[in-house]
Amino acid sequence: MDVSFQLYSARNFAPWDGVFDQLAALGYRQVEGFGGVYQDAGALRAALDARGLSMPSGHFFPLASFEEEFDKTIATAKTLGIAQLYCPAPDDAYREGADADAWRALAARLDTAAKRVQDAGLRFGWHNHHWEFMPLPGGQVPMQLLLDGAPTMEWEADIAWITRGGADPLAWIADNADRITAAHVKDIAPEGAAADEDGWADVGEGVMDWPAIMGALRKAGVTLFVIEHDNPSDLGRFARRSITNFRQY
Repeated sequence: MDVSFQLYSARNFAPWDGVFDQLAALGYRQVEGFGGVYQDAGALRAALDARGLSMPSGHFFPLASFEEEFDKTIATAKTLGIAQLYCPAPDDAYREGADADAWRALAARLDTAAKRVQDAGLRFGWHNHHWEFMPLPGGQVPMQLLLDGAPTMEWEADIAWITRGGADPLAWIADNADRITAAHVKDIAPEGAAADEDGWADVGEGVMDWPAIMGALRKAGVTLFVIEHDNPSDLGRFARRSITNFRQY
């Protein structure tokens, strides 16, 4: 079982060298990249190597990163040692009322991207937010349209966003055990709490039933777990509490 740290959680706490020092001191050995850290892939790789950190997975956005900018994306991934590449969100149009046909068209693009990435010797998947679990007027659920329409792609399941989308994460894990290859470990604060952190919580300090969720994810064969908080007010507190609590699951 591998525990990683999504660097998006630390975007407000640069410089990155200090972030990497802090994560390594807390016992993290892996991080997950996002667009804000890829400007100089070679220098980033050197900084991670110097602290015993690796980057087995990374987010690349928008989907054009796997289309018009495909060669650049693959080169970045290979420089950093990223084997699992995830598109982390749909474009804005899909967040504002896209219909079922639009989601099916997106799924077709994702399946094409997955095949191209696999042909390059790497892996490709989708990372969800809450939009994908909000039923469309016809009753269809966008996440299911994506999974059905892109059978080649993997799924990095963000468990807390599934919950915020009004869905049952345990049911989605059970029904899609063969598609989930990584999971974001993120917690939700009790209602009305942590307003300054957008209602998120350190892992194990919120309302998510992580013992049950981790049991389901392990049963599904998931081995890469990525700790994340979308807006922590204190990076050290979040990173320390989260890895400590995670190790109990």
